[in-house]
Amino acid sequence: MMAKRVIPCLDVHDGKVTRGVQFGIAEKGGLRNVGDPVELALRYNEQGADEMVFFDITATAHGRGTMVDVIERAADQCFMPLTVGGGIKSVDDMYTMLRAGADKISINSSAIANPELIRQGAEKFGSQCIVVSIDAKRIAPGVDKWGVFSHGGRKDTGLDAAEWAKRAASLGAGEIVLNSIDADGTKAGFDLVITRRISESVGVPVVASGGAGTLEHMAEVLLEGRADAVLAASIFHFGTFTVGEVKKFLAKKDIAVRL
Repeated sequence: MMAKRVIPCLDVHDGKVTRGVQFGIAEKGGLRNVGDPVELALRYNEQGADEMVFFDITATAHGRGTMVDVIERAADQCFMPLTVGGGIKSVDDMYTMLRAGADKISINSSAIANPELIRQGAEKFGSQCIVVSIDAKRIAPGVDKWGVFSHGGRKDTGLDAAEWAKRAASLGAGEIVLNSIDADGTKAGFDLVITRRISESVGVPVVASGGAGTLEHMAEVLLEGRADAVLAASIFHFGTFTVGEVKKFLAKKDIAVRL
């Protein structure tokens, strides 16, 4: 059995790690500063995180470049795989981040605008390097359908989340990160229904994101949601749990993890 991964996520805005609720927007005061991204990455590296994800959460919306400096400094000091996303619009952008020290590239809005970018990245760097991040939201209360949003959750693309995940995998994505906009930052639990639907419909690993608040939430999304990894931010940033505590709990639930 493949070990399940525990992945802290650093949402970076203007060089600082931030947290919001349901994709809170910086311009409206919806984000709270947490700290320096490299310092936090070092903390999670010491705690035994399997990977680290950096999202420049406003890069696409504001047309900024990617976090080359942050990734260079983190890669120089950390020994876990690093994934970076935000503002990556071309194969050249991917190469820049990989050269800076990233191990995986996460694309979201740019993949929706140009699905061929998934194929181009996979052919150039390998599928294992290309992650497609999907920001999903239930289209209406009680409706069993989730739409895909781009530009940091600002723009409704009209795409169905499960269908887009399958297409992304067919184009060469080696991993899907499923971000629940409804659950993001609420600490009320992952969206198990859409996570399981996508996990069972694609042949690549699915990382569940959005809603982690308790240790039980982590176990639920791995078992009931069939996710391959859990990604969380607030519970780690604010000291609710350490990565090690999460892994020990999962191990007690007979979930394979790297201790």
